[in-house]
Amino acid sequence: MKNYSLLLFFAIFLLALQSNAQTGLPKVGICTSRANDSLLHASGYAYIEEGVQKLLSPAISDDTFNVQLAQLRKMQCQVKTCNSFFPAEIRLTGADVDEKKVLDYVEVVMARAKRAGIELIVLGSGNARKLPDGYNKDSATMQFVDLCRKMAVVAGKYGLVIAIENLNTTETNFVTTLEEANAVVMAVGHPNFKLTADIYHMLKEHESPEMLKKARKNLVHCHIAEREKRTAPGSTGDDVAPYIAALGNIGYTGRISLECRWDDMAAQTRPTLEYMQQQIRNAYKKQ
Repeated sequence: MKNYSLLLFFAIFLLALQSNAQTGLPKVGICTSRANDSLLHASGYAYIEEGVQKLLSPAISDDTFNVQLAQLRKMQCQVKTCNSFFPAEIRLTGADVDEKKVLDYVEVVMARAKRAGIELIVLGSGNARKLPDGYNKDSATMQFVDLCRKMAVVAGKYGLVIAIENLNTTETNFVTTLEEANAVVMAVGHPNFKLTADIYHMLKEHESPEMLKKARKNLVHCHIAEREKRTAPGSTGDDVAPYIAALGNIGYTGRISLECRWDDMAAQTRPTLEYMQQQIRNAYKKQ
């Protein structure tokens, strides 16, 4: 009887260790419409990353937002993050920046995000932050940092985090590397303003996985896709593997969102998740 109890104790202990190890791994989700909830849940995904313009924007009426809020609460996949923060017409750099308009917009988005249980908003918005022709980059950086600090204060009121995302030079002309995005975070210096590493954009700009290690203190979120045609990881090769390995090396435990193009989402989601989970296991078992 004692031997049985001892074996049972060790079995429970090992299961607990395994469970703790698994919960320490990054969660994998997809940037897509919440209309794909059932498909992604059946495929094993942990969450969906929605767009601010579709869910939280002030342009959405209160009645519509309340309907969507009820829908969110019935979803099987969680929605804890949103991207596509600003529309192009709300300028974040240049002589046409209307600070009050920006901060009023942020106030509504953050208040709605809090109600929806969303924790993090990705700041990509390449068109909104794009530098006007001839506008001085140093002046724009100072302007942008000051504005981001004020946005972070608003986010802090609601317990949310804004995480700036590196883009690439085909999408914008401002903050086009993870190194630059991390420098903005450092300059802002606010606990509610952090960093999203977009591995697809890093690949496009030939930025080394080593930059993930340098940015580790500010990194709270990731996007990922293959370089050539923004295909799902594992579709055509392993170009994302060194970046996942770097995430494992720094012990990153945040979310990794697939922000990619699909030929057939229904057919591709499960094998893509299996590929991602294998890469994550390979990267994290070495730690």
